[in-house]
Amino acid sequence: MQGRAVTSDYDAVVVGSGPNGLAAAVTLAEAGRSVLVLEAADESGGGLRTMELTEPGFRHDVCSTIQAMASLSPFLRHRPLDLVSPPAALAHPLDSGAVAVVEGSVADTARGLGKDGAAYRRLLGPLEAEQLFEDLLGPPRLPPRPLLAWNFGMPALMPAQILARIAFRGAPARALFAGVAAHGMLSLREPATSAFALVLLLAAHNGGWPLARGGSASVADALIRRLQELGGEVECGERVDSVDRLPRARAVLLDLTPREVLRVAGHRLSRGYRRGLRRYRYGPGAFKVDWALGGPIPWRDPECRRAATVHLGGRLEEVALAESEVAAGRVPERPFVLLVQPTLFDPSRAPAGKHVGWAYCHVPNGCDVDMTQRIEEQVERFAPGFRDLVIARSAWGPAEIESHNANYVGGDINGGRQDLGQLFTRPMPRLNPYTTPDPQIFLCSSATPPGGGVHGMCGWHAARTALRRALD
Repeated sequence: MQGRAVTSDYDAVVVGSGPNGLAAAVTLAEAGRSVLVLEAADESGGGLRTMELTEPGFRHDVCSTIQAMASLSPFLRHRPLDLVSPPAALAHPLDSGAVAVVEGSVADTARGLGKDGAAYRRLLGPLEAEQLFEDLLGPPRLPPRPLLAWNFGMPALMPAQILARIAFRGAPARALFAGVAAHGMLSLREPATSAFALVLLLAAHNGGWPLARGGSASVADALIRRLQELGGEVECGERVDSVDRLPRARAVLLDLTPREVLRVAGHRLSRGYRRGLRRYRYGPGAFKVDWALGGPIPWRDPECRRAATVHLGGRLEEVALAESEVAAGRVPERPFVLLVQPTLFDPSRAPAGKHVGWAYCHVPNGCDVDMTQRIEEQVERFAPGFRDLVIARSAWGPAEIESHNANYVGGDINGGRQDLGQLFTRPMPRLNPYTTPDPQIFLCSSATPPGGGVHGMCGWHAARTALRRALD
């Protein structure tokens, strides 16, 4: 940090106030340790910030809106978060007029999938979500429940494009599965891409895909309030240049991805560890458009109004092609678009009678192509007249996304590629991925298992490791 005087001692200093940094800080404070959180931005929250990006009174989430993991995360599920659950988790319309909808239960979703209902029940029904999430969101280890791991692992390891074709016969079910799998930001031909679909669908059936009332910043605010109740501190506008210039502390936890870890702490780490961090691979970037709208999005099919999240990309083949193009370093002409319409269920985010919406698509890491028109064409395709409702828009490409959060290198909002070779060994193979060669420095970002998403588990595991290793 730049010229900050050392005035007090702490048990731990956490660098970065994203969901994982805050989870680490709260976990340490609940264990009775004194904690200081330092955030480079002027506002805390990282991917949980909410800002007026377009017009006064229109509140937009900078990154995350849907809190799909909140009800199943061992860290978040008992927190007093003010969440709003739409009637349906997800809608995926097709050009044929069919719409695949993810309902609150496996049975209700299966009924809407017609001839693929039984297959959907066979795929999702045997999976006990709460137990499975405890295993999946835990540190790398042998599966404590082998049968559950087998029921999940066998289909999860398959490429999503293949499993969708094997498991389902109809276009709606195949498209639905492909769209959810595409949240992994990988080609759907890659192994283990089915895991993303299975995890997110299970979350939808066990708590839904809720959003935070007033904006995602309220989730960060709730964690900060808890931290401050316990005596913890948060300071914003404090860019850390070196861990050597932090206040004195017994442990330092970095909510940073490898490039930033090397910048602030590289000189304290071994040569081999630094080499491993330099080999860390970032994934595709995101291009995001936020809209201030004069009314609700005019979907051709009213089923799309029951969900906060709508996937726009047509059939399985089109979704898979778009994601394969991105994986190959090309910009898709018809991108797969993930759209969120929060004000249908939380009107506090916009002036009376008005709405906000946002959508993003995947692009090659660091891509500088403006995708605004292509994204809006996909929305217009399923909601004719959409553009007539746009009052104002804000468009962020990978460069703008990274400028607001240095962890999102090249626009990678997952904090690193989440493929089979790097999901469980991030940021590099190590018995305890939250430790570093320096016994005082720990990693708590999404560059550690279980990876991206708002669940807080990277921070939770890192804090528990620090409590055992440096703060006992």
